[in-house]
Amino acid sequence: MISVATWNVNSVRLRIDQVVRVLAEQAPDVLCLQEIKTLEAHFPHAAFEAAGYVHRVVHGQKGYHGVATVSRLPLKEVSRHDWQNNGEARHVGVEVGGAGQGIVVENVYIPAGGDVPDRSVNAKFGQKLDFLARMTRWADALDRPTLLVGDFNVAPLDCDVYDHKALLKVVSHTPEEVAVLGELRDAHGWADLGREFISAPERNYSWWSYRSFWREKDRGRRLDHMWASPALARQARSHRIVEETRRWEQPSDHVPLITKFEL
Repeated sequence: MISVATWNVNSVRLRIDQVVRVLAEQAPDVLCLQEIKTLEAHFPHAAFEAAGYVHRVVHGQKGYHGVATVSRLPLKEVSRHDWQNNGEARHVGVEVGGAGQGIVVENVYIPAGGDVPDRSVNAKFGQKLDFLARMTRWADALDRPTLLVGDFNVAPLDCDVYDHKALLKVVSHTPEEVAVLGELRDAHGWADLGREFISAPERNYSWWSYRSFWREKDRGRRLDHMWASPALARQARSHRIVEETRRWEQPSDHVPLITKFEL
């Protein structure tokens, strides 16, 4: 059995105590972090080493974005893609376990896309759609058991947001984003583990705004995802949301997801 977690931590250095707490309480074998907001040289390696996560692959940049995958099991970096062609650190792929024997875990932080869902007036929205389109071409060629995880910044289903009609014109839930994400899903036959284990329309949120009324009224969105290639999906045994982290002091606006596989 192997467990893999994903979490947009929104600054790993600021929240390293919370990350260590999650590792102690949830004990995933592998943790994929997004929005680490630091260069590898300043990544808190010592804290992970002390927690037993002695294998680490970090793709960071100063102050923004960045991803890292840490593990109790051996890791080998296999790819770093720049799907925006702009040098931002938003992806790293690793092989967990022995060469050719384990699984590939792709850790991605998809751009948020700005505020206006129109690429003609908002370049960031266009960059987000293009990022997803490039990922789709990449996914079409995959031939290994693969787990794709991270902050996708898209809530695809009507029930993945607190109010579908109210958010149809809000970036993260627009029909255009949902359609492009659907093309990525279909390109590899990915299984959306969040909805495999927590069936629609059951409540399933991973992000709440820092504005307090969002949390008080449970105005969440399912922006974080774990997708498995078909064969790997059949080996998934459980999936859970660690929602309590959102109630910790100075929390990330996202919460961790954890899936267990029987390999």
